[in-house]
Amino acid sequence: MQGDLSLIRKMKQGDDMAFDQFVRKYYEKILRYCHYHCADREEAQDLTQETFVRFFTKLSAYHYRGKTLNYLYTIAGNLCRDYYKKERELPILEPDSMPEGLLERLSDGNQIEAVLDQMVVEQVLKQLPEKLREIVVLYYFKGLKLTEISDILQIGLPLVKYRMKQAKSRLEELLRKERAD
Repeated sequence: MQGDLSLIRKMKQGDDMAFDQFVRKYYEKILRYCHYHCADREEAQDLTQETFVRFFTKLSAYHYRGKTLNYLYTIAGNLCRDYYKKERELPILEPDSMPEGLLERLSDGNQIEAVLDQMVVEQVLKQLPEKLREIVVLYYFKGLKLTEISDILQIGLPLVKYRMKQAKSRLEELLRKERAD
């Protein structure tokens, strides 16, 4: 795989192979990100395709700064927020996006317990406000750094840290309630 700078230069020159390589390089990551935000796999695919369409539409004005994936996440995030205004459901988590420990339980044969844990996680995430949920998904499920989240959401790092603290606090409170019930 070529580096992003080289691919972007070739795409700006109209190289179809470069477009294909670029999409193959990032498609799965953007698809998983979109699928976190909408339960319908086909809708997630549509949002992913729209992300690339928007990127390519503005390609001539794009200036490479070494964070192409973050820029794609920003576009996808905006599209997902628009989708979210219509649909307020979180998807069932796929095996490669499950929280730590959950996948190990599946492999240990505790499938019922793992499914129940997944359902609890989904219920708790649904109860978080969208702004907090977005940070939790990007940090814990996508493994992004707080500074990268700041770039993607186009908000200051202190606000990201504040929202992360709020999200952790709310998650702890909600999980305690779930366990008490």
